[in-house]
Amino acid sequence: MNVIDQIDQEQIAKLSAVKDIPEFSPGDTVKVHLRVVEGTRERIQVFEGVCIARRNAGINSSFTVRKLSYGEGVERVFPIYSPRIERIEIVRRGKVRRAKLYYLRGRTGKRARITERTTGRGMTAGRARKEKPTK
Repeated sequence: MNVIDQIDQEQIAKLSAVKDIPEFSPGDTVKVHLRVVEGTRERIQVFEGVCIARRNAGINSSFTVRKLSYGEGVERVFPIYSPRIERIEIVRRGKVRRAKLYYLRGRTGKRARITERTTGRGMTAGRARKEKPTK
């Protein structure tokens, strides 16, 4: 392991100790609570949508969330270890067979639905494991 990877791992360990990041994958519906600064005030804004991609690259890891807003598709890329992210909540787990769900960009309505996953990784006894919210 070279020096850069070692520093990368130290930073990830430091950030993970402060903030609990849930285990989620593409297809899951997530709520991302972000800190938004407007002038001198700061507030929490929630962005809820389907995670369509996940990029695991150490400290530079990110995920893309897509939602429909007034009939228009909106995608946003979030760095996982960003200090702007207050917390990530998992609303429901999706059953998909792809790592990147870019095909959802061309679909709307019922064609864009993802079935809910009830068993498998991150599940306990047929029910979704409830992630505790962190402050």
